Amino acid sequence: MNVPNISPFLFVTDLDNTLVGDDTALAELNQKLANHRQQHNSKIVYATGRSLYLYRLLAEAKSLLPPDALITAVGTEMYFDRDHSQYDPEWAEILSQGWNREEIVAIASQFRQLQSQPSSEQNPFKISYYLAESVASETLPQLESALSERGYEIKLIYSAGQDLDLLPRNGDKGLAVQFLRRRWDISATKTVVCGDSGNDISLFRGEEKGLIVGNAKPELLEWYEANSSDNNYLARSAYAEGILEGLKHFGFL
Repeated sequence: MNVPNISPFLFVTDLDNTLVGDDTALAELNQKLANHRQQHNSKIVYATGRSLYLYRLLAEAKSLLPPDALITAVGTEMYFDRDHSQYDPEWAEILSQGWNREEIVAIASQFRQLQSQPSSEQNPFKISYYLAESVASETLPQLESALSERGYEIKLIYSAGQDLDLLPRNGDKGLAVQFLRRRWDISATKTVVCGDSGNDISLFRGEEKGLIVGNAKPELLEWYEANSSDNNYLARSAYAEGILEGLKHFGFL
C-alpha cells in the first residue's frame, strides 16, 4: 500500500453501483473527498450513464457532493456550470464530427430486436435501446456492419445485459476524462477512474489509475481478466467501500 499523497488529484467515478450502493461507506468517502478538495484542490467528477434528469434525482436522494464537472449520458454530455444548464460547447463540437443522428436512427430501425429507450434517455449525441442478452451477440455485429457500410464509425456500448448506447466515435466516458485532463492540465498519474459495468470499460483503457469495485458486473470483470495491468485495481469491497479501498491502494487517500 502506498503512502497517502497530499497533492491534488482528479477523482472520476461512475454513480450507480459504483459510488452509490452503500450509504454508510458513501458518507465516509464523501467526507474524505470533500476534505481533500478543500485542503489540496482535488477535483471531483461524476461520469454516469444517467441522463441529466436522472442524475439530479440521484444527487438529491443521496446527497452527492457537488462535482467540479459532470459527465452524463455515457460521456455524451459535459457540464461545468453549477446548475448544469449548458452543454460544454467545445465537447459538443468534438462529438459532432462524423455523426448524423437521423440517418443512424434510420439504420438502427431496421433491427426489430432493438427497442427504443424513453425520450429522457436520448440526446443529440446518444441513441439508446434495450437489447435482450439472448440476441445481443448476433445483433451487435450485424448492426455495426450496417452502420459501417454507410460510412459510420459508431461506438456500440452494451452493458448490464440490456442497455445499448450508440455514441459518436469521439464520445465515451474515457475520452471525456482525457478531455478534462487536457483542459485542467492534470496528468494520468494524478487521475483515478472508478466503475462497475460495461459502459465504464472506456475509462480503464487509458493511462489513468483504474479502480473496479468488487461488485462489478460480469462484462467488466471479463474485460479486466483479459486486460491485466498494474494501472487497474479490482477491489475486494463493493460500492463506495471498494472505492475507499482502491484510493488507499493507489495512495490517493
